[in-house]
Amino acid sequence: MKTLSFESFTKKIYLKAPLQKIYRCWATEQGITSWFLKKADYERNGQLINTEELIKEGDTYAWMWHNWDGEEKGEIIEANGKDKLTFSFAGDCKVTIQLKEVNEATHLTLTQYNIPTDEKSKLEIHYGCSNGWTFWLANLKAFLEHGILLNETEFDLRNEELSGFEYVNM
Repeated sequence: MKTLSFESFTKKIYLKAPLQKIYRCWATEQGITSWFLKKADYERNGQLINTEELIKEGDTYAWMWHNWDGEEKGEIIEANGKDKLTFSFAGDCKVTIQLKEVNEATHLTLTQYNIPTDEKSKLEIHYGCSNGWTFWLANLKAFLEHGILLNETEFDLRNEELSGFEYVNM
C-alpha cells in the first residue's frame, strides 16, 4: 500500500467525455476559463497565445479565479498535446494531469507534489489545494457531463476571511 504524506497528494475521477475534449479543458485558455478560472493568460516567448491554441512546454501562465484577488503565475513543464500535462503551481510545487481512456469514459489523475512540509505549507498548500482540487474536479465533471458550473460567481466572498477554507464552491 502507498503511504500518504504531506509532500504530495493524488485526486482521481472518471469523466464521461472524450479524452481530447478534457485535455483541451486544461490546455487552452478557452478551455480552462470555461470551468475553472475567471481569466487565464498564456504566453510563449513573451507573446500572448491564441485562446484556442494548445499550450506547450516552456509557456508561462497567469491565472485569476472568481472570488480571489490573487494571481497564480507559473510555467508549463510538460504538455504532450494529448493526455499529459505538468505545470508549476503554488510556488515550487508541480501538478501533473494524466488522462486515460477507460471503457466509455476518461480517467483523470491529478497529482500535486514537491509540497514543502513546514506547518504553513501543510495547511495552505496540502490541505488547501487538496480540498480545492477535489471541488474543481467535481466542477469539471458537472460542466462536461451536465453543462452546469458549481463554483460561486454570483456572491462576492473575497471579504470573508476564511472563505477559501469554509465555502465548498470557491
